[in-house]
Amino acid sequence: MVLVCGDLPQVWPHQSLVLTVTQGCWIRVEDPQNLEQAARQVLRLRPDWGPQLSVMVSVCPQKHADSERLSRCLLTLRWQISQLRKQTGHSVPLVLNGLIGSAMTNDLLWQAAMTGEGVRVWRESSAPNSIAAWVTTGGAPAMQQQVLINSLMSWFHQHVKAVFMDENPDIPVIAPTAVLWGIGPTLAGSLAASAWTAWLSRHTALQQVAGWQPVGTDRTVNAPFPDFILPLLPAGRGLTSQGRTWRYAFGIFTLAAIAALLSSGWNNRQLLQRVSFDIARYHRIPMKDFGPKADAVAVLRDDAALLDDWARNGVPARLSLGLYQGERLRLPVLDAIRSYVPPPPPPPPEPQPKPKPVPKIVQLDSMSLFDSGKSVLKAGSTKMLVNSLVGIKAKPGWLIVVSGHTDNTGNPQLNQTLSLNRAEAVRNWMRDTGDVPESCFAVQGYGESRPVATNDTTGGRALNRRVEISLVPQANACQIPDKHPTPSQDDGASQHNGE
Repeated sequence: MVLVCGDLPQVWPHQSLVLTVTQGCWIRVEDPQNLEQAARQVLRLRPDWGPQLSVMVSVCPQKHADSERLSRCLLTLRWQISQLRKQTGHSVPLVLNGLIGSAMTNDLLWQAAMTGEGVRVWRESSAPNSIAAWVTTGGAPAMQQQVLINSLMSWFHQHVKAVFMDENPDIPVIAPTAVLWGIGPTLAGSLAASAWTAWLSRHTALQQVAGWQPVGTDRTVNAPFPDFILPLLPAGRGLTSQGRTWRYAFGIFTLAAIAALLSSGWNNRQLLQRVSFDIARYHRIPMKDFGPKADAVAVLRDDAALLDDWARNGVPARLSLGLYQGERLRLPVLDAIRSYVPPPPPPPPEPQPKPKPVPKIVQLDSMSLFDSGKSVLKAGSTKMLVNSLVGIKAKPGWLIVVSGHTDNTGNPQLNQTLSLNRAEAVRNWMRDTGDVPESCFAVQGYGESRPVATNDTTGGRALNRRVEISLVPQANACQIPDKHPTPSQDDGASQHNGE
């Protein structure tokens, strides 16, 4: 399918803009400005035709009087073709066609140059052959025709092909896939004075040479287009819209796969570096440095738990895609954990020393037990002694100390003797009543030497007149036969005041 732009050697032979032939079809584009739009309309109706789309720019120099105007028109076509290639994504091959009319020939003669091939001669009445073979077999008429075609080739290269091939910062170069030169007996719309005749006169210094002009404008003599070129055009590398969609989808999928692989590789690299650092940090810490060593092994245990969880339940997607490195880390982590030696248990706390036993003291009011100045117990004092001495019991290793005290009334020597006698009286009562050996007792008389209150008042003197009974620890005291020393039930000290 070829979009035809530029000059026509004859009037378009069909009511429609599409001319269908055996090898393909020709589509006429009247205005070069509409080339891209026409191609889009065709592709919208037939998207599968994209790879087969080509453009032929036809130039008849005998129909142009101004070469500059022709160049501007060709630049427009160059821009349109470049935009068409860019917007559609198809290669859109370009065919350049130059055609003149001359009385030197009776039928249509074409010479074509394909990319990478030499120029070949195409005629309707014979198979294509080389220029040399054609000139040899054609004689003088063929040589005359070839001279005219060589001039057309020179003019065409300078005024047409160069417009598409010259460097331009705004428009990319468009190399033609095929270049055609044609000569025929007729040409519709030819000018008597044209850019072609001016060029011939300038290069030959001749004017109005026979054969420079066509013999007529009959449009029924020859076919207007070189149909032989259609099978020779490349199929192109374009894609249909569906194929382009699939290509885009595949490209996006490929990019996503590459991004996923890169992400997985990066995450596995980070995992490898982190766990390797944890193992190296654990080995750097001395085993005797118990605190930091315990912290390091705790980190390794967390790493091992994470790796075990991934081994049982599956690797997360961010580490998968065949790049997972966790399996090679599990054994080094477990070996490091097994090498850990926990710190020894702390020593047991030192036993707290038992408090030193404090003697248990019972104070008895002397006036309640004895008459004034006497050391004999009163008749009614037994009940008081029993109630006051409940906590005083004979125990091995404890000495019962009975001490007597008086106030400062009277002679000090007599007070001391009186206090001793009163202490002995209480001791004797306890010994006889409780069946306590005498070895469990110690008797002391302090007189007025140890007052507990002032002797200046009646109440104070009454408090000072007392008998005190206390338990004092002594290892060899109160050794009762057939009994072993036992610790006291009363580890502390208590005080009872008599009535």
